[in-house]
Amino acid sequence: MTSAFDESRYSAAHEQDYAQRFDGIRRLYGQSGVERLRHAHVVIIGIGGVGSWTVEALARSGLERLTLIDLDDVCITNVNRQLHALDGQIGRPKVEVLAERCRLINPFIDVKTVAAFVTPHNIADRLPADTDHVIDAIDHVGAKTALIAYCRRQRIGLTVTGGAGGLTDPTRLQVLDLSRTEQDPLLSKVRALLRREHGFPRNPKRRFSVACVCSGEQRRYSDGAGEVCHTRPDSGEPLRLGCAGGFGAATFVTGAFGFAAAGHAIERLIDRPKGTSDPSSTESTP
Repeated sequence: MTSAFDESRYSAAHEQDYAQRFDGIRRLYGQSGVERLRHAHVVIIGIGGVGSWTVEALARSGLERLTLIDLDDVCITNVNRQLHALDGQIGRPKVEVLAERCRLINPFIDVKTVAAFVTPHNIADRLPADTDHVIDAIDHVGAKTALIAYCRRQRIGLTVTGGAGGLTDPTRLQVLDLSRTEQDPLLSKVRALLRREHGFPRNPKRRFSVACVCSGEQRRYSDGAGEVCHTRPDSGEPLRLGCAGGFGAATFVTGAFGFAAAGHAIERLIDRPKGTSDPSSTESTP
């Protein structure tokens, strides 16, 4: 997938409008930082309970080049955790609803949508050639693993998010190397696959050099009788956030994950000059 970007669209009216909308961001990161953010191309994969809040934060931080990738439609059962789950939007593609919202935040934003799922077999086709940073908000183990391995090989900036389901304390969030996360069954499976199938370090002392938003909180599970417990039910089925069943989730946690991912990506984009490889990718390269 390719992506064209026309810098001629930066008219005087656009410049004035941008300065008014995002002067608070300039006063936080400086003019040079804002220019890096403004021109960076960030791809968000998975526009759900975490990814929807990530998109909101990026759009409100002055980024003007976003690509949103997800095939799901907005479902009424998303209301407890997803930004776009509103009356009038149920049944619409999530990427389209979020793209419209981004344009209300900044009419000049260049936001592209891809109504598709990322799979281990189509990553190269889904990611635009000029991608500067990817934010992974995928809850499928195979796709998440393949995306991480691909971005590391291609030296594309990457922020991974762990599972937000079953958690109630947003103050427990932190950004750790993927090799160091705990209490997260999704990331545990991803880590095992990366070691087994993609040559990531098996030595527990070696880092993956993959930044991950995660929580050390013990998860809560539905006990099947209307209450909750800290013991995983022995159903044999993987637990994930979905339109029915699976983990419970709350906006104040999924939103915190999304905001933390956006914040980490922004810091990396500002620290790294455009056109250079992700500095973390030089360590422990599989």
